[in-house]
Amino acid sequence: MTTDLFAEDLNSVIRQHSETLAKQLYAQRESLFPPDAKKQMRKFTSGEAAALLGVNDSYLRKLHLDGKGPSPETTAGNRRLYSARDLQDLRQLLEKTARKPGDYLPGRREGDHLQIIGVMNFKGGSGKTTTSAHLAQRLALTGYRVLAIDLDPQASMTALHGVQPEFDLPEGGTLYDAIRYESPAPIQSVIRRTYIPNLDLIPGNLELMEFEHETPRALAQGNAGLFFFRVRDALAQVDADYDVVVIDCPPQLGFLTMSALSAATGVLVTIHPEMLDVMSMSQFLRMTADLMDVIADSGADMSHDWMRYLLTRYEPSDAPQNRIVAFLRTMYGDNVLNAPMLKSTAISDAGLTKQTLYEVDRSAFTRSTYDRAVESLNAVNDEISALIQKTWRRG
Repeated sequence: MTTDLFAEDLNSVIRQHSETLAKQLYAQRESLFPPDAKKQMRKFTSGEAAALLGVNDSYLRKLHLDGKGPSPETTAGNRRLYSARDLQDLRQLLEKTARKPGDYLPGRREGDHLQIIGVMNFKGGSGKTTTSAHLAQRLALTGYRVLAIDLDPQASMTALHGVQPEFDLPEGGTLYDAIRYESPAPIQSVIRRTYIPNLDLIPGNLELMEFEHETPRALAQGNAGLFFFRVRDALAQVDADYDVVVIDCPPQLGFLTMSALSAATGVLVTIHPEMLDVMSMSQFLRMTADLMDVIADSGADMSHDWMRYLLTRYEPSDAPQNRIVAFLRTMYGDNVLNAPMLKSTAISDAGLTKQTLYEVDRSAFTRSTYDRAVESLNAVNDEISALIQKTWRRG
């Protein structure tokens, strides 16, 4: 009897705490992004804009003085500030006089296939969501048409983009709607525009777990078909609309992850270079290989354009980490990205206000801390961009 009472009380406490926390998070969002609680991308200095476009600041200034392209905001100190929309308009202008196609609009051309990047690891704290969100935003800011998909029921990438699942997705609105077994919705119905041009989002929430529960029943009843193709088939509906899809996979090897793996053209595995994480990754890789064998035996083509390991939360001054990094590079060679993602308080501090580092202003941090973190993120994301270009037989 005592056990039953305790279980009932615990359930009540957990539910109350969940509701209280959700309301507090909603209130925090309202205070951070008034009056309508919708986020906006910050504006970029002329130096930042020039770097994103790949031109000199002096050339950007000349375009402004000549009245070409969008007119940037000019501050009292005569500093030019460019919006993300301004950057996209400038890309289209510059592409018209580019030396070769794709200098400023690096996306797909005729014959290029959609790049679908699955970011995964089943151990928490590996930086999977941080990687996914920053990769999607960087690709969009550098001219790619990007669709970010939050396939993690915890929905952290969704929250980073200003959507709170408990309040904003009361009646669905995740990829589950497009991959469920009964009356799937068109994937276009769950795609949301974000505050960054070229970046769309399919948010996540706990509803995604329904796919994990329904798939075994559908398999038992013979109604699942080739369940692992459901993500791929849903994305085929918008193939022509995007250059790159970035999928933040669940931290588990379930049916959602298996379906994402079957859709992916590139796989990015995040690794925190600590011994316990590496041991966990060993099990993750073994289980992944076994699952991919099962899927391949069922008729799926499990070949991918590329697979890379990304070192995350790396501290160059940490001697044990450096030994593990050397160990991994010796084993996997070029499959480990050259650029690691450095551990930085700037990234975690930005997360306190549900922002990525690309969204916060440099003045919010000490200059060296911010620059070090951004340079690390850019190096990682630009290396992945180079992989995409290589897959399209460019560069």
